[in-house]
Amino acid sequence: MSQSNQAQQHPETLAALLRTPLYELALEQKARLTAFSGWEMPVQYIGIGEEHKAIRTRAGMFDISHMGKFALKGKQLIEQLQPLVPSDLSRLQPGQAQYTLLLNPSAGIIDDIIVYYQGLDTTGEQRAVIIVNAGTREVDKAWLLAHLESAKADFQDLSAKKVLIAVQGPQAVAYFQPFVKENLTPLKAFAHFEGTVLGEPAFIARTGYTGEDGFEVMVEPDVGVTLWRELYAAGVVPCGLGARDTLRLEAAMALYGQDIDETTTPLEAGLGWVVHLDTKGDFIGRAVLEKEKAEGVKRRLVGLEMQGRYIARHGYPVLSGAGEAVGVVTSGTLSPTLGKAIALAYVSNLHAQLGQQLEVEIRGKAYPGVVVKKPFYRSPTRLGSK
Repeated sequence: MSQSNQAQQHPETLAALLRTPLYELALEQKARLTAFSGWEMPVQYIGIGEEHKAIRTRAGMFDISHMGKFALKGKQLIEQLQPLVPSDLSRLQPGQAQYTLLLNPSAGIIDDIIVYYQGLDTTGEQRAVIIVNAGTREVDKAWLLAHLESAKADFQDLSAKKVLIAVQGPQAVAYFQPFVKENLTPLKAFAHFEGTVLGEPAFIARTGYTGEDGFEVMVEPDVGVTLWRELYAAGVVPCGLGARDTLRLEAAMALYGQDIDETTTPLEAGLGWVVHLDTKGDFIGRAVLEKEKAEGVKRRLVGLEMQGRYIARHGYPVLSGAGEAVGVVTSGTLSPTLGKAIALAYVSNLHAQLGQQLEVEIRGKAYPGVVVKKPFYRSPTRLGSK
């Protein structure tokens, strides 16, 4: 049973869920709601397929205010953050960002995050915004506070104080620009700035989780409500978690808790591009990653294209042609853009080569699939982000 169906059949379970400042707008716009990471969130508005298409062809928007939003500053902030992530944050210039990971000592992924470096304030302190997943916010917060020297770093949790809206799609600039004072066109992928939206202060980044061009904007709640209404009136399609999932899966973007977690390492997950062993010093989990790089990983997260429309779901076993269990599916869907069933799965390194013929066990029966190159879909209009 899906989360949304559970929520509909047991409405009392929603009473304890958190709600974003845009919740009333979701009700007003007839969203179908679901429980997600402790929040009551829209899973769809007009339909997952239509919302997915809007993002791929025009522009849509998501309420992502449930995500964790941290503001940090300190004289040696970047220096303090360096041991906590495998990426070399010292390379960041003001206005640049890095997708990276918080790792435990076993190089397991505590969370995937984005660090937005804002440069120095008027007192000479370094500033940064860190966006984390909703379900891991408290864990991330505790981990960061435990490892940062409080005397040298100021930490603010803005999660409940700010609205975060993602405007995504090939026409995102055209739809979003009328509400922004500054010119958005020169902004590169993963660039960000403190600007003005509807005459009020805003944090604007050219980032997203859909595989398309777009922006994520953080503002005060009242500004967020007005911005959502104005974007909606301009023709931007409200989208829910359902389309967000199909979009990110087509782009082969990992979902924390399904595709990556504390039992998976960056190299196993195909996130080696965020591990900068050659350009930075020690960090939590480094020894494990050095060993993995030298010896090779035993399993890898691969893309599977099913032969037919049978959908490989999370937790389904992956089999070799001989019927031997060689892995497990982490995410799967029927791709609205490609019209094919696609999935991500961890499989043994021996079975992870492109073109490898495999099978997925679906309700006791094996269905064929093949290992394909990721991402499954690459937008022709998306700005480069790595």
